[in-house]
Amino acid sequence: DGHAPALTGKQLNAYVASGIGSEHECTTVAEAREKLARGLYILIREATNAHNLHALLPMIDAHNDRRICFCTDDRIPSDLIDQGTIDYMVREAIRFGIPPITALRMATLNTTEWFGLHDRGAIAPGRRADLIVCDSLETLRPRLVFAGGRLVAEDGVMGDAVGAPAVALPPAVSGTVNVCWDAVDLRIPATGRTVRVIGALPNQLVTEARILPATVEAGYAVADPARDVLKMAVIERHKGSGAQGLGFIQGIGLRRGAMAGTVAHDHHNLVVIGADDASMLTAARAVVAMGGGLAVAEGDVVHASLPLPVAGLMSDRPIAEVRRGYDALIAAAQTLGSPLHDPFMAMSFMALEVIPRLKLTDQGLVDVTQFAIVPLFVD
Repeated sequence: DGHAPALTGKQLNAYVASGIGSEHECTTVAEAREKLARGLYILIREATNAHNLHALLPMIDAHNDRRICFCTDDRIPSDLIDQGTIDYMVREAIRFGIPPITALRMATLNTTEWFGLHDRGAIAPGRRADLIVCDSLETLRPRLVFAGGRLVAEDGVMGDAVGAPAVALPPAVSGTVNVCWDAVDLRIPATGRTVRVIGALPNQLVTEARILPATVEAGYAVADPARDVLKMAVIERHKGSGAQGLGFIQGIGLRRGAMAGTVAHDHHNLVVIGADDASMLTAARAVVAMGGGLAVAEGDVVHASLPLPVAGLMSDRPIAEVRRGYDALIAAAQTLGSPLHDPFMAMSFMALEVIPRLKLTDQGLVDVTQFAIVPLFVD
């Protein structure tokens, strides 16, 4: 499965020749059509922070619809509950004008064929009886849900016999947050006048590499919330190595306080973004004390937190409970100034060094287009 945003021409040819078979990072019709022409399956994505569905629906026609699938990538509990998952994408495609059977095929048969899941994806002998029964192909609201031939839900209510039994978390997924606090120092000595700043873009995973004047106080480069320039730290949390990267980011919008979390694709280190060092440390320590999770803090006060005890990445609680906790986190971050629909989802991708252009890891700033670690200060 490919991750090649904006890759084109001969570089794209080489990428496909290496064995990549699909792509879910397309953001424009032209990009998706070029990648289709190279033989890739296109997985149209509609995530919480990456909204590509409506931009790419115009590319679908009778000549290419068998090579197009849907995917959600990353979707938070409130979006799952309020909108749906792939079913939401199917409804939107139908509303756009895609024939209902075509939209359903892209959500089922196309996807299972690409992933080689030949025991599902269609209603036929020998296939798994994973089925939904709907009264309308336009609304696509399931009245009955069958899993493995068993009725498991009716009119939106799970059956009494359905549900996962409570299980103890295996040791391998607990105790995964290990930070060497003695090595953590969020101060950035000002060794220049201008800095590289990650430019976060609304509803996109790609970022810009911006060059901005540094704000300096007492010899240290600091956050400047008035310009929406926040400090960002990525702290290694798996082995307690003490490695950390420091930088600045624009586009998150906090006017005060900080946010932190251990969900950070793909290394999932501890990421902190904030308007001041004290708030950043409070949020970071709250996350570590929970054994992983997400937190919002201001000064020495934690405003909201959500434990993620499964490797610091997932909750073992029911989705409705997780949704309440996550909604409280977003509300707290928005109270501190962030205008984003989900600042935590945005933060989780700011350390993903395979998506252009500028990202921060525990090893430092990465210019993805150069495949190089670059200094924070330009001059």
